[in-house]
Amino acid sequence: MRKNRNSIIRRRVLRIEQCEGHPLYLFALTGEELLAVAEISRVSRDEAGKLIGYQRAEVKRHVQEIVDYLNSDKVLFPNSLILAMSSSVHFVASRGPNVGDGLATAGTLEIPVPRNGATKPAWIVDGQQRALALSKSERRSLPIAVNAFVADDVEIQRDQFLRVNNTKPLPRGLITELLPEVSTPLPAKLEARKIPSALCDLLNTNEASPFYRMIRRASSPAEERKKAMISDTSVIKFIQESISAPSGCLFPYRNIASGETDFDGIWKVLVVYWTAVKQTFPEAWGKPANRSRLMHGAGLRAMGRLMDRIMAMINPNSPHALSEARHELQTIAPLCRWTSGRWEELGDLHWDELQNVPRHIRILSSFLVCSYVRHRGGVR
Repeated sequence: MRKNRNSIIRRRVLRIEQCEGHPLYLFALTGEELLAVAEISRVSRDEAGKLIGYQRAEVKRHVQEIVDYLNSDKVLFPNSLILAMSSSVHFVASRGPNVGDGLATAGTLEIPVPRNGATKPAWIVDGQQRALALSKSERRSLPIAVNAFVADDVEIQRDQFLRVNNTKPLPRGLITELLPEVSTPLPAKLEARKIPSALCDLLNTNEASPFYRMIRRASSPAEERKKAMISDTSVIKFIQESISAPSGCLFPYRNIASGETDFDGIWKVLVVYWTAVKQTFPEAWGKPANRSRLMHGAGLRAMGRLMDRIMAMINPNSPHALSEARHELQTIAPLCRWTSGRWEELGDLHWDELQNVPRHIRILSSFLVCSYVRHRGGVR
C-alpha cells in the first residue's frame, strides 16, 4: 500500500535545484493518488473581484478522447504532468556516497494526503485534461510521470502556467486576464500585452469606466458573461495598437527606454474618450453586437483608431476634456450607422453586415479617420 496510516504518500524522487527556494522533483503517481493530492485551479474571481486560479474550463470532447485511449488494451502515457506543490511536502535525501551526480539528488518525497475536504497540497499547472481523464477512466492505478516544483505563491504558479502554455492554443481571454497578475519577467510577446490587459481589467471593474461590467472575461460567472456584450480581445487590441504605434495617442505615456508607463495618464485618456463615445451614441451604447455595431469588434477597433486622432490634441487633465472630445466626435456622428441604415461609403454595406475581420476593420477605420480629418479642414 502506498499510503501509511498517517495518510502520507512516500515516493522515490530525483530533486533538482534550479531556483533557490523552489526545488524541482521528478517522480511518479498513480492516477488515483494524483487526484487525491492535486487540485485543478480554474480561473475565477472572489467576492472582492480579485482574480483567483488560472486554469481553463474542462474541454469535454478532448477529455473523453483521452478516457477512451486509457480504457483501451495497450496504453503508453509518456507525457508528464506539472504540479505546483505547497511547502507542506517533505524531502528526505537518500543516504550513501552515490545519491547525487552534481545535477540531481535521489531521495524520498513525503506528500500529505488531506482528509475530510481539507486543502490539497498540490495544484495542476499543466495536464488538467489528462488528470480529469484519469479520474474518469478504468486505469486509476496507472503510474503517471510527474514534474513538480514547490511554490506556495499563486503568482509563481500563474507565471509557470503562462510559460508552459505559451505555444499552446490557450483561450485568448484567459491569457489576457492572467497577464496583469504576473510580476515576473515574461516572454516578449506576452510582456507587450501585459499593460493593455491590466487596463482592460480596470475598464471592466472600475465604476468610473464607461465599460463597467460590459467586458466578457474568462473568470466571470456564466450569468455575468451572458450580460457582457464586449469581447475583451477587442478592447485589448485597440489599447495595444495605441500604446505600440508612434502615432497612437497613448504612445507618449510609455517610456520605452526606462520601461516605465504612466498608467494613470492612459487611464484618463481612455475614460474621457470612451465616455464621450458613450454620450455621443447613447442609442448604440451598451447593446449586444447583433443590435449595435459600435459594441462589435469592428466598431471598437475603428473607434479606437479614431481615438488616436482626437485625443492627440486633448489634455485629459483639463476640466473641459470630456466636452472637447464630444465636440470632436460630433463631426463624424451623422455619418455612423451603428444600429440601422447603410454605410454607403463602405460599398453600401447594411449596418449589421460589418464583420470583425481585417478588411472591414480597415475600411471602417479609414472612413472614420478620413471623414474626421476632412471635416476638421485637414488639421490633425
